[in-house]
Amino acid sequence: MPTVEEARERMEAALDAMRREFATVRTGKATPALLDTVRVEAYGSKLPINQVATVTTPEPTLLVIQPFDKSIIADIERAIMSADLGLNPANDGNVIRVPIPPLNEERRKEYVRLLHKMAEEGRISIRHTRRLVREEIHKLVKDHEIGEDEGRRREDELEKLTHEYVEKIDELLKRKEAEVMAI
Repeated sequence: MPTVEEARERMEAALDAMRREFATVRTGKATPALLDTVRVEAYGSKLPINQVATVTTPEPTLLVIQPFDKSIIADIERAIMSADLGLNPANDGNVIRVPIPPLNEERRKEYVRLLHKMAEEGRISIRHTRRLVREEIHKLVKDHEIGEDEGRRREDELEKLTHEYVEKIDELLKRKEAEVMAI
């Protein structure tokens, strides 16, 4: 029964991708994942910040970035400022300190809208997987490789799986939304 298992793997991958995207949304607390989308122009290419520096959170409202090579400290600072995250890095020549300002109500609501959009993209990905696997099941039935009863059973299983993963996305959204809106 590879089709439904294949669907489970794809849906799990979509859920993981959504978790990673949610981690990049600010909640007022400092977390290294906030900078996952930042790409630093260094050594002739654009690299993720975690490949050119260590990002730590010594306090809940502060990120500290320790570059592996001090000569690119200005490039890292520039990348953070141009990433449109609303952060203002401060460079002392050795490390970059990024204070995480508290979120105002308007910004929180903006983040919640963004989270809803991300969650909908996750649901679309889940439904797309369901459609592909359902087509595969229909083809197997049509080609008489499996019986109609088996096809229906697999479709029911696929429907349950889809519902399960959409619920997981909704639960993730609810938790992250509560985190963003918490003061």
